[in-house]
Amino acid sequence: MTLSTSEPKGSARERLLVRLIDAFQEAFPSPEMSLREIAARIETSHALLRYHFGSLPGVLAAMLTAQRSRDNESLLEAAHQGTFNDFVTAIWRTYTQPEQLSRVRGFFFVAGLAAYGPEDFQEFVESTDDLTGVLASLAEREGLEPNDARKVATVTIAAFRGLLLQELLTPGTRSEDAVTLILRIREGLPAPRSLPEL
Repeated sequence: MTLSTSEPKGSARERLLVRLIDAFQEAFPSPEMSLREIAARIETSHALLRYHFGSLPGVLAAMLTAQRSRDNESLLEAAHQGTFNDFVTAIWRTYTQPEQLSRVRGFFFVAGLAAYGPEDFQEFVESTDDLTGVLASLAEREGLEPNDARKVATVTIAAFRGLLLQELLTPGTRSEDAVTLILRIREGLPAPRSLPEL
């Protein structure tokens, strides 16, 4: 999904998304805001938001999906030019900027809701795998077998999310060497084919 903030085109839902993203910029709306307050911010009715997005969490999920799609377009340029390590560094820098903090909080809020009802957040859930595919392609290009490349990419994204969650829960404890530690995942010994019995 590509959203341009220039001239609104496409469906009414897409036009509303453009207005939402323009209105909030990087200051992602808090889940404590009401649908009416969000509607007032973009000068529309809460009934229209409810019609197109279903609920406040639906609005937040759609905004996150669209914003991450926009971020990914910029990140993909780094993927074309650089290595696996370059791309990992670019992702980390993108999502650890202070202005991204409200969006990171929003991500974990919506992800928590999606864990209870993934069918209600299908577009959001599908979008969470976008960067994993790109990382897997880069790892494969650099010599890993497809299966191993996918595993390394999956664990790398999981490490990102775990470290971001840790930073939200205990601010200031993120290791300065977080990216180095994440990159070591790829350089370490191959994982065992099956887990040892407990």
